[in-house]
Amino acid sequence: MSPNESQRRWSSRSIGSKLQHGIFYFLIRQGGRRAAYALLHGVVLYYVLLRPDQRRKGEPYLRRRFPGASGRQRFWHSYRMILDLGKVLVDRAVVGILGPDQMQVKLRGREELLDLLAERRGLILIGAHVGCWQAAMSALGFVEVPVNLLMQREDGDIDRHYFEHAGRECPYHIIDPRGFLGGSLEMLDVLKRGEVLSVMGDRLLGSDKNAAAVDFLGGLVRLPFSAYKLAATTGAPIAVLFSAKTGPASYELELAKVIRVPAVAGRSGAAFAPYVAEFAAALEKFTREHPYQFFNFFDMWQNDETK
Repeated sequence: MSPNESQRRWSSRSIGSKLQHGIFYFLIRQGGRRAAYALLHGVVLYYVLLRPDQRRKGEPYLRRRFPGASGRQRFWHSYRMILDLGKVLVDRAVVGILGPDQMQVKLRGREELLDLLAERRGLILIGAHVGCWQAAMSALGFVEVPVNLLMQREDGDIDRHYFEHAGRECPYHIIDPRGFLGGSLEMLDVLKRGEVLSVMGDRLLGSDKNAAAVDFLGGLVRLPFSAYKLAATTGAPIAVLFSAKTGPASYELELAKVIRVPAVAGRSGAAFAPYVAEFAAALEKFTREHPYQFFNFFDMWQNDETK
């Protein structure tokens, strides 16, 4: 399978019916987070036991993260990861339905982020499919410039974002990567205006030509380098931000790394691979500390010719 075929087969669309999602939303309104968590355990067990197609989505990562695990251990790891994903989705709905005061979000690196913004070159936030990005973004209320998100949403996706539960407009400007030139011109304008651009660094959207091969968990993966190219063009610093669920009703947002990309010779992935590798190393460190909060459910290593 070619990389582009893999991208076409991957989908961000939520599983479950509209009725099933509605049951969780009803429980949150009536009994809060704990009521939804109680049902969640049974639902997760169903998916792990009776939906092997869903369980297999996480197996490539779990094999890398827990090499040598027995069959019983792999089952437990799958259960834990799907359960943590379910809790994140419940928490996202809780914030929208019951209000942001239901979750505590601690930000590590606030002053450093303010210093980066003070450079007035724009700021690129690179995150990953870890923890809860909605919780992460809610901790950035102190940022006084517009925040722009590069985000693709599948047609027909019924899972709601937190602001949709609250009946509010999206507080961020959305840039669709399916737009003209993948939204690159719009992203460039955002940075030139000194605004914040938030992108995901662990999943390639579009052509494989926009990816660089780097090491991640003992194998080669292809990660997008467009954000690093923008940083080289504009001089904008890159802040790597990861969120992690740290308690029943708490999250921590950490500034894991600051990456500076100078004007580089060349426009290929090889030219930007060292900077993509810095992000990959920070992400690997996160998976060591929070092994069940990495939610990139496809085989990132399937085109690794060294395996």
